[in-house]
Amino acid sequence: MLRFLQASPHFLEVIYNATHSLLKPFRRLLKPNSLTERVFVQGEIITKGAIFNCQMCGQCVLHSTGMTCPMNCPKNLRNGPCGGVRANGNCEVIPTMRCVWVEAYERSQQMPLYGQEMLNVLPPLNRQLQNTSAWINDFAQPEKFQPVGWAESPSPAGRGDRGEGERHD
Repeated sequence: MLRFLQASPHFLEVIYNATHSLLKPFRRLLKPNSLTERVFVQGEIITKGAIFNCQMCGQCVLHSTGMTCPMNCPKNLRNGPCGGVRANGNCEVIPTMRCVWVEAYERSQQMPLYGQEMLNVLPPLNRQLQNTSAWINDFAQPEKFQPVGWAESPSPAGRGDRGEGERHD
C-alpha cells in the first residue's frame, strides 16, 4: 500500500523524530493496557502495517534498522543477517525476496539522525509485548520490558546506549 515510502528513509526518520517529540509531553498519559493503548494499536496497525508490513511486535526498532522492520525476516533476526544471504542480496529462505538486513543497511546510510544505530545490538524480543503499542511501550519505561540480565553496552559508534537520551528532539 504505502510501502513506496520506504524508499525515503530520511523522510521517515524525520517523521519518526517529530512524532516522538510530539508525544513526549504526553508520556504520563501513555499507559499500557489503557484505552489510549487500544487507540494507538489501531493506529500502528493502519500506518506501520501499510508502510512497513508491521508485525506488531510491540518493540519497534525501525529507527535503528534503516526504517526496515526486522520482523519481516523469515527467521525473525533482529541483529543482522543470517549467514545465508545470497550473492545478489536476496534471502536464503525466500529467494525472490531481498534480504531485510541488506535493505536495512542500505537505507540506514541515508539516515543522518539514526543511521549509526544499525551498529547497536538490540535486546532480545519480548514476545509478551506482541500486539501492544510500540509507542506506549517506548514511553512506559522500556527497561522493564527487557529480559532479566540484559544490559545494553555502549554502541560501537560511541553514542552510548539506545535510551531516552539518544533521541534527537
